[in-house]
Amino acid sequence: MISVIFFWFLLALLVYAYAGYALLLFGIVKLKRLIQKKKENAVTEDYEPTVCLFVTAYNEKDFVRQKVENSLSLDYPKEKMQFLWVTDGSDDGTPDLLKAWPEIEVHHLPERRGKMHAMNRGVKFVKSEIIVFSDTNTILGNRSIREIVACFADKKVGCVAGEKRIVEKQSDAAAGAGEGIYWKYESWVKKLDAELNSAVGAVGELFAIRTELFQEVEPDTLLDDFIISLRIAAKGYRIAYSPEAYAEEAASLNLAEEKKRKVRIAAGGVQTVIRLKHLLNPFKYGILSWQYFSHKVLRWTLAPLSLFLILVFNILIVWQNQSWMQPSFYTLFLYVQLFLYFLALVGWYFENKKLHFKILFVPYYFVFVNLNAIRGMIRYFKGKQSVTWEKSKRSV
Repeated sequence: MISVIFFWFLLALLVYAYAGYALLLFGIVKLKRLIQKKKENAVTEDYEPTVCLFVTAYNEKDFVRQKVENSLSLDYPKEKMQFLWVTDGSDDGTPDLLKAWPEIEVHHLPERRGKMHAMNRGVKFVKSEIIVFSDTNTILGNRSIREIVACFADKKVGCVAGEKRIVEKQSDAAAGAGEGIYWKYESWVKKLDAELNSAVGAVGELFAIRTELFQEVEPDTLLDDFIISLRIAAKGYRIAYSPEAYAEEAASLNLAEEKKRKVRIAAGGVQTVIRLKHLLNPFKYGILSWQYFSHKVLRWTLAPLSLFLILVFNILIVWQNQSWMQPSFYTLFLYVQLFLYFLALVGWYFENKKLHFKILFVPYYFVFVNLNAIRGMIRYFKGKQSVTWEKSKRSV
């Protein structure tokens, strides 16, 4: 009986975390659309506040030219834009390369103390009303700044999350195939979150805030984008989501490189849950608490553990009932799990092979993500996750 209770608890948690919440959210948003008329967007092209495009870079010489040229080509008045780079710790010539563009304002220190320290330091040089944060190895859509600015016409919006797009190839390795599918799903859920109430966090590839709302963040912070954006939401502002403001990024070179990212993100997720535990108070934060718990907290904590524990309890139930070959729900469910793990093993075998059948990598990538989430949790609690990290290599 204990095994059965745990089995159903874990199954319910998994279904809710990875599918149930999104479907429930979809239904509520559909109902909201029926009840409320869609508000007309009153924003015009005349709304043009000053904007700072803020880039933190560590040894990014291979991406400097493409990032600068992309930044300078964006559709927004150049006289209203500040291009600010913070290159702390870079010793590969990145600061010197940037001197070729007088439009770029560079602030460099030889010490490497982590991205969050560089961001805290760099914000002091911002002279604009809006800060748009972006990574060096991403390419922004031409109208991204305009799309972001349009959202800030609403005074209730304190942060705008852009969309992360993985540039997929016709034949990607498992990293690219899995990552691309994951971000398409994640973008869909984020859009629903924002339409209901507020997006739950932002991604560092592209997000923006009102400069006046920035508060210095602990230098050892691992997920700067989530901490900054969610603390703004905690103040009562909305995090808007603008899918037309997008940042394109190549997929990880392989699963070994993707593992670095996933472990770090998982460690940062646990850190975020601890530092923002007050957000789980629905009496103070209302719908945002439910969204945060369902979309992020479960995935960062209980869901990864549940994925592997449910197999253990499923085996115990079948073993206790001696029903290995009997047609029962538990037996069928066990064999379905084992088959999916078999597909994950097939994906593991072909992980660095370039195949057209991307769907083959989905079970493997799903197991891979959750396994590394557990590794990230362990690393965080052991105190082994450094605030300065080795960049993951991207495919070209």
